[in-house]
Amino acid sequence: MQLSGLKYGAQLLQLVDFPVPEFLTGGAASGEIQAMLDRHRRLVVKPVFHVGVGKKGKAGLVRVVDSLPAALEAKRALYFATHQHGTQTLRANGVTFEEFVESDIEIYFAILESTRRRKPIFSLSPWGGVDIETLGPDKLAHVWIDPFIGLKSFDITNALNDLGCPPRYISPLVQALPRLWDLYESYGLSTIELNPIRIKRAGAGYVPVACDIKAAFDQDNPAWRRAGLPPGIFQQDTSPFEAEINQLRTYQGQSDVLDLNPAGTILPFMFGGGANSAATETLGDRALFTSDFGGNPPYEKMYEIARIALRYHLDRANVLLVIGGKANNTDIYITFRGIFDALRDHAAAQGRVAPVFVVIGRGGPNLIKGMVYARDILDSLKLPYRMFGYDTSMILTLEYAKRIDEWWGREGRRRYLETTTS
Repeated sequence: MQLSGLKYGAQLLQLVDFPVPEFLTGGAASGEIQAMLDRHRRLVVKPVFHVGVGKKGKAGLVRVVDSLPAALEAKRALYFATHQHGTQTLRANGVTFEEFVESDIEIYFAILESTRRRKPIFSLSPWGGVDIETLGPDKLAHVWIDPFIGLKSFDITNALNDLGCPPRYISPLVQALPRLWDLYESYGLSTIELNPIRIKRAGAGYVPVACDIKAAFDQDNPAWRRAGLPPGIFQQDTSPFEAEINQLRTYQGQSDVLDLNPAGTILPFMFGGGANSAATETLGDRALFTSDFGGNPPYEKMYEIARIALRYHLDRANVLLVIGGKANNTDIYITFRGIFDALRDHAAAQGRVAPVFVVIGRGGPNLIKGMVYARDILDSLKLPYRMFGYDTSMILTLEYAKRIDEWWGREGRRRYLETTTS
């Protein structure tokens, strides 16, 4: 159970009033990004990883930008960036735009559990940043914490003085860092690491600002629930599909994906709680999974959702179903473009077209434009399809999908393959 970066880490740090930079997530509008640039002149763009990973700066995955075009270019480059983490190749799911904090020093601070001494320890250095792993013992202090006494200011003062920290920064750090012990002790953490903490000028004084965070929670300690973080980021006993796709969950009202039946034959993209409920009830165990992809997701997110779903499930599906009511604010063209671009790219990567029947039932802004876009891709892939507009009952569309599913499994797939291979 762990988190990385400010997307959720800021919420955690704010529980103890530890300052963080102003930031926006990857779904921010261009106007919001420009307004943030106007306030701070420079922004830091970082990829969002589900787990705590290091060496992002050395890997070129942190960009400092001073204009809107540069910020958007960094977003395109980093949104789905990959990063080698030990033996794992991790894929990002989004970015954050963060205030650039001017500072002539970077602090590293961590609290973790020692398996050897069976008690906590804090590590501290005024030489933090990308080179933290190469520091010698004269630049990095490790100090035991008595769990009955906690983290005391004099231990931090002594460590910073011994390490040669500039005196003007010691008092602000001594006032701020003990708050992290309160966070560690009160919310079920097993590890917390801030790197870097940058020192921001505030009037006549200085304020330590956490510019990055990694934290791990003890899953057996229920105190982690007090933090109020979305449970989806700590899911346990999930399938690989659920674990991967639920990293894209960015809206409080959006439900997590839940596998229904690994042997299902309908691959559904559901938009809206009504569609979720109706499809789950009507399709039963024919549906491979259930979720709600509504909330006007940006193209990048919708494309990635579809890419993951197709990779895991398309080969076993009879029907690819896109279902939802008449949307008020979801741009149908954007969501359709994400889904069907992913289908086109999946077919290109596999070198073949998956034998599937596509059923669409949708309504809302830019519906016709979205349907035309879907039609052109489906025609190019030579896949059969049927589209229903907002004036068709959602239940009738779902019942139609069930009938197509039965026919496709009985004879439709065979007839399709005979036609396309002849």
